[in-house]
Amino acid sequence: MLTMDQIHYIRELYYEQGYNISEIAETTGHNWKTIAKYVDMADFNEPLPLPVSAKPFCPKLDPYKALIDSWLEEDKSHRRKQRHTAMKVYKRLTTEVQGFDCSYRLVAEYVKSRKDALNLKRCEGFLPLEHQPGEAQADFGSAEFYERGRLFYGKYLVLSFPWSNAAYLQLFYGENTECLLEGLSAIFSHIGGVPHEIWFDNASSIVTNIIKGGGRNLTERFCRFKEHYGFKAVFMNPNEGHEKGSVENKVGYVRRNYLVPVPRFDELTFYNMELLELLDRDQNRPHYYKQSNISELFKTDKAALMPMPSVGFDTSRIITGLNTDGYGRFTLNNGRHEYSSAPKYALKTVNVRLSSTYVTVLDDNYHEITCHRRLYGEDHQSSMQWIPYLEYISRHPRSLKNTGIYEMMPVTMQSYLNNCSGKQKKDVLHMLSELTELAGFDSAVHTVEQAIRYEVHDPDSLKSLYNSIFSDVPQLPPLTDNDLIPVLAPMPVHLEDYDRFLDRR
Repeated sequence: MLTMDQIHYIRELYYEQGYNISEIAETTGHNWKTIAKYVDMADFNEPLPLPVSAKPFCPKLDPYKALIDSWLEEDKSHRRKQRHTAMKVYKRLTTEVQGFDCSYRLVAEYVKSRKDALNLKRCEGFLPLEHQPGEAQADFGSAEFYERGRLFYGKYLVLSFPWSNAAYLQLFYGENTECLLEGLSAIFSHIGGVPHEIWFDNASSIVTNIIKGGGRNLTERFCRFKEHYGFKAVFMNPNEGHEKGSVENKVGYVRRNYLVPVPRFDELTFYNMELLELLDRDQNRPHYYKQSNISELFKTDKAALMPMPSVGFDTSRIITGLNTDGYGRFTLNNGRHEYSSAPKYALKTVNVRLSSTYVTVLDDNYHEITCHRRLYGEDHQSSMQWIPYLEYISRHPRSLKNTGIYEMMPVTMQSYLNNCSGKQKKDVLHMLSELTELAGFDSAVHTVEQAIRYEVHDPDSLKSLYNSIFSDVPQLPPLTDNDLIPVLAPMPVHLEDYDRFLDRR
């Protein structure tokens, strides 16, 4: 399999420079069938990594991998023509490492995989002299918004079309690769096509390194996204934002017109769909100097767009082999954000599928364990999904205090469980799991607080209290005047009459 840099070069020769497949095969030295495969390829989604339980990659090379990696890492600071080839790595191992007995093919396979992982390739863009229909510019701005009453200090992506002065925006909780790819993908789908050229700044979510002479080393995810949709990425000089003045102006325009006052909504996904429609209607106004409406000019932009690929692109990212602690928790964002998995995964490894909104925890075979809302910000934060933990201890109620899960619970819930009998604990924990699944752990804790107030310790009372608090059940005031309660006169009961009645029946 070729590197993304080689694939890009083949497709550039075919689609932009007009070479035929035979000429490309002769130029690159690759097989004709290989060239045809990548010219026709429509799906550039990254394949799932091998499961942790799968056979280790090149295990015979394990004693030498650290040394090979150090040579390849050092290559990143050298000119491309002075970097290690697989053959050079093999020759150095043969001559410099005593007892080395691996084959060249094994070394070549490992070197290829590491070069891909280390982004040892070049992806360059060039500034055009003037804007043409179908070109676009992308940038992020900062904005606050309220979702379900909670304030977020978020970011928004703007994609502008300088020729027509049309633009679109998508709102996010932060700024990262997942936000960029999801935003661009949503806008492409909405307008029904892909700009043939998009201008970017040098954000770390795209660019890993600026090379002397103007080139860029790009992240693997962005390279795959760019190749999948087929657009050319053009990068600005550092600290030269005026070079993409169209989108810089649009960042301010959409903030003033669509993010003031501070937006309030229930679900970000639906609000982003609404924003796309609002920006469609925004085009019904005159261009600032062309004698036409933006909507009419944008028709020319749309006519110049490339068609959408036949296969969708998965904008999420897979992270493998995350170590969990004794409670089954793991961290992301340099240890600042902590997430739970499940008790059975304590002191093991889990995988994660990361989108702009969710962190989905996966097992070795990429089956879902649980799902969290993704945390943002530089503060230390923690997200717990309690259902797996409550279900686990409901099956082992006697060992509650020995599991460590007890110490993670709020004090009110600890106190409540301490006053439950052994049989009650199992049923109550099962009920708390059900209530958590219905309306979240905070609702279950609030129900427990009410149960402590009323001194009840059975699951039926918990369910009744939950319904009275979170359902539309009218609250009747308690009777304070006992004189209003009627007193029934005692009635004589003769059991013989009941016996005779039962016999007749």
